[in-house]
Amino acid sequence: MSDLLQVELVSADRLVWSGEATMVIARTTDGDVGILPHHAPLLSLLVDGVVDVQTDDGETWVAAVSAGFLSVAANRVSILAEYAEMSHDIDLEKARQDLERAHAAGENDDDAAEAVRRAEARIRAVEKAS
Repeated sequence: MSDLLQVELVSADRLVWSGEATMVIARTTDGDVGILPHHAPLLSLLVDGVVDVQTDDGETWVAAVSAGFLSVAANRVSILAEYAEMSHDIDLEKARQDLERAHAAGENDDDAAEAVRRAEARIRAVEKAS
């Protein structure tokens, strides 16, 4: 029996990250969930936030994700998000500017509120990976 998880992080337009991991942490509608090898089957809704993937060689990969789904079964973890971006691909200054613009647009506007959540997730991902 393998003590590793097979993980795929997929956005609407591409495979963002794939590999083996010892642990995955993601934010769902029920709160943060940690997935270890041999986790019980799970299907949950993701919320805008950060996903941590800890690999067998001690690396931690961090990604910003938007709403989507998390599926766990037989040591396979599938993270399907409308938007996902690895922390090392995020321009922190641009994310901060995007956050300022979204706040200026007003949080009563649904599109602006979504932009705020996405920018905050991108900033948290970079900061967490640093």
